[in-house]
Amino acid sequence: MLERVLVVDDDPDFRRFAEVAVTKCGFVAHSRGTAEQALEALTNEDYDVVLADVHLAGASGIELCAQIAERWENLPVVVMTAQGTLATAIAAIRAGAYDFVTKPPDPDALRIALGRATRHHRVSEEVRRLRRVIAETSTFEDIIGGSTAMKRVFELVARAADAEASVLITGESGTGKELVARALHRRSARTSRPFVALSCAAVPETLLETELFGHVKGAFTDARVPRTGLLAQAAGGTMFLDEIGDMSLALQPKLLRALQERRVRPVGGSEEVPFDARIIAATNRDLEQCVADKTFRGDLYFRINVVRIHLPPLRARGGDVLLIAQALLERYATASSRNVRGITRAAAEKLLAYPWPGNVRELSNSIERAVALTQNEELTLDDLPDSVRNWKGAAAAMGQNAEPTDLFSLEDVERGHILRVLDAVAGNKTVAAKILGLDRKTLYRKLERYEA
Repeated sequence: MLERVLVVDDDPDFRRFAEVAVTKCGFVAHSRGTAEQALEALTNEDYDVVLADVHLAGASGIELCAQIAERWENLPVVVMTAQGTLATAIAAIRAGAYDFVTKPPDPDALRIALGRATRHHRVSEEVRRLRRVIAETSTFEDIIGGSTAMKRVFELVARAADAEASVLITGESGTGKELVARALHRRSARTSRPFVALSCAAVPETLLETELFGHVKGAFTDARVPRTGLLAQAAGGTMFLDEIGDMSLALQPKLLRALQERRVRPVGGSEEVPFDARIIAATNRDLEQCVADKTFRGDLYFRINVVRIHLPPLRARGGDVLLIAQALLERYATASSRNVRGITRAAAEKLLAYPWPGNVRELSNSIERAVALTQNEELTLDDLPDSVRNWKGAAAAMGQNAEPTDLFSLEDVERGHILRVLDAVAGNKTVAAKILGLDRKTLYRKLERYEA
């Protein structure tokens, strides 16, 4: 639907001229002759922006700005002034105007001003909606999200929770894979038993086998006492194997046998020990490609990939960015006893525009930093990290809602297109490479450079 603009001017001829100009800019235009008529129209109908003359019969345009700001705080007003003086502009802004243009407005200047104002209105309404959604609770276990992509994840988690089948959680680093694993555990019949987590990438290869299977006394130099492995420690509960794609080829067949037989042999031992734990694995790697490259065993892949849950990257979750940001803000503000309540519209626009290569983990870091440094009750643009504040997306470079002065490098355009294709194929780099016409190694190099 086209955005609706209410033109307010006491000159009938200019009102007709302004309606035509606004329509040519791509908006739906309605008009009124006085501030009183404008307020009545705003009471009865929804508009996205008001375009008002400063000098009106009766209440002035500046008085109209003040009343609109008081009654409809998220509705932007663009004022028109024939004088174009700095004093008039300052008075209008102080009264609550979003922007101003000279009268009669230049068509390009009018289009840009109305475009900015309507985007401002959309973001403001989104922030208000997200605050309401948070107040009404939009969390699934400890996972925040209201996007269609995350609702699918929540539905799949709810359906898979009570099953005993192994689950493979895939997604980029920082998307919250362990949160999903814990949600599966809490919703299962095993919820009262242990949830044991192990990062296969964080433990040296020589120690990983001992961590998983345990060891007997004297198995190696420092093995002075026997130790129960994590698989056995998870008895009756859940074993979460994070970053399983980083497990060495030498250890993979041992894990496969343990999962098939439901028994483990401690390092240095001669007897096998039974274990009863549900296996949930997670990875940020393309395991199908790893199987093709013979860096991951196909039989182990099929053993752990009975139910697959893919977590979308944050950039593919739309308004969830602001939903999560607001929840993080409230958490960090409470923890640090800071009086920070929300996010300004300009900052919210940047949060939505930025692609978040580090996903929720990067967003959390950015919000924690902003809360620690801000001197205001709302996070402003200046509180955000330079990488977020100075980001200019490839979408604008490709002509999507771009300003005439926005210019971007070819690398920005390429990066944005590659990441959009990757999102569309749910992170499958092999398929993405085919669509992009790149060989797999070239795509991997580019993603490493993008830190994606």
